[in-house]
Parts: sequence; structure tokens; C-alpha cells
Amino acid sequence: MKKLAQDMRIKLMCLFFIAFTGISFSQNVVCSLQDKQAFEKKITQIQGLNNADIGQTMVAVGKTFMGVPYVAKTLEVGATESLVVNLHGLDCTTFVENVLAFSLLLERGKKDFDSYTKILEEIRYKNGKLDGYASRLHYFSEWIANNEAKGLLTNVTKEIGGVPISKGINFMSTHRDLYPFLKDDGNFKKIQASEAVLNNKPLYFLPQDQVAVQEHLIHSGDIIALTTSIDGLDITHTGIATRESDGRIHLLHASTGSMKVEVSQVPLADYLKKIKKNTGIMVARPNL
Repeated sequence: MKKLAQDMRIKLMCLFFIAFTGISFSQNVVCSLQDKQAFEKKITQIQGLNNADIGQTMVAVGKTFMGVPYVAKTLEVGATESLVVNLHGLDCTTFVENVLAFSLLLERGKKDFDSYTKILEEIRYKNGKLDGYASRLHYFSEWIANNEAKGLLTNVTKEIGGVPISKGINFMSTHRDLYPFLKDDGNFKKIQASEAVLNNKPLYFLPQDQVAVQEHLIHSGDIIALTTSIDGLDITHTGIATRESDGRIHLLHASTGSMKVEVSQVPLADYLKKIKKNTGIMVARPNL
């Protein structure tokens, strides 16, 4: 009886903690009550936005996030890697991931939270499976390649005039102090292994001075990744292409300038010229 009473007290304390903090930890999913409510609201918002052209769906879904604050490092939660759901604060990558996830929910005819988290895990992790910190697709060029292998998108960079990138990708392992999870030697070695695989695959980018020329080949809904001259790094920013009323491709993104989700005021080609150390873009096209 004494042990039963102790167990009951522990359970009540846990329930109190969850109710007080609004955070639930279930099957490696971390989600606040507010974000669960935001999910339900988003499902209502996006109904009717499904289009035969998934690119149009991506733009329509992406614009329902307009005004959501930019917040960095939202995935660095807890002592171990978890599937973090945060719809109240997005960085450039989690914005793209969530737009793709909700677009796929529409395409697959799903509305439930479990389907959403499964799709988010499918997108965010190597081969669609959360298996520790190193299983997250940290480098966006690897994110593109792995999601292409899953059949979720197609890297069209080379097709639209891209040229090879000749640089080593090793920013994480050479800046270990910037990543708390890399204090763990196991995580560090796995990231080094990921970098080795990435460096054995050809990477292409569309040079900045060719973006305006090739803009007609970029579709609304394409995922845009900004390449950089920073040593060891592939991508510094991401967003979604949207052809606006001026007939030009703009960038729908979680902006570090305005600190919110917005459409760039100037066309993508002009926007890139303002980005320090930008060299061009990679372009990935979502698949039906």
C-alpha cells in the first residue's frame, strides 16, 4: 500500500508538471499544449488549399504562416534528440519542413496529429527515422539529398543550369564548440561520418549571377537553399519560391531581417545580392 501511494504521488507530480509547463514528452515528441492547439488551427486553415500542383499547395500553405516570428534553435531541446513541434516560432529550416509536412498531409488526405508528427519525422531525419542527434539532417544539402532518396522531392539545380560546388563540407566538426550535442564523442564521430558521405557526392548550385537568367525555370513552391562561400558550410538560409504579381520569383521565408515569416519585397535574384557571402542557390522541387 505504501508503494502504491508513492507511485500515485509520482504520477500526480508528473501530471502536475505537464499541466503546468504545457509540454508533453511522448514517444520522442516534444509539443506544448499551445502548439497542439496551433496544429488544430492550422489543419482548419489549410482545408481547401490542396491543388493538383503541389507547388501551388506549398505556396498557399506557406502563406498561412505569414507573420509567425523567426526563432532560432527551436530544435535544441532537452538532453537527448526529440521530435520538436513548434508552430509559434520558426527558423528558416523548420518553416520549410512544416510547409512541406502540412502540404503532404493535404496530399495524403490526413488531418490527425499522429500523421503530422510521422511526416515531420520522415522529412527531418535520415531515412525518415529519429535515431539520436546525428540522425537529424543538419546540412541542408544532405536534407535535400535524403528527401530526394525518399521520393519527397527532386533536386533540379543541375537541370536548371547548376554547376558543381568544389568545397569540403565540414563546418560542424570544425566548429564543435558551437554545437552542445557535439560534446558527446559518439555524436561527433557520427557527424564526421555524415560529412564524409556528403563530400563524396557531387553538389551543384546555380550561381548568383545566373539566377535572374534562369528564373523562368524556377517554379512556385520550389524549395530554395542559399549557398555560401563560408568555409565548410553548404547553405545559410532556405525558403520557398513564389511567383508574385510582378511576374517575378520572390522568396517566402522565415526572415532574419524582419524576424517573421514573409515574402521578400524584392525578387529572389535581387534579394541574394544583399546576402553577405552568398554564391547562389540550390533548388529542390516537391513531388506529388
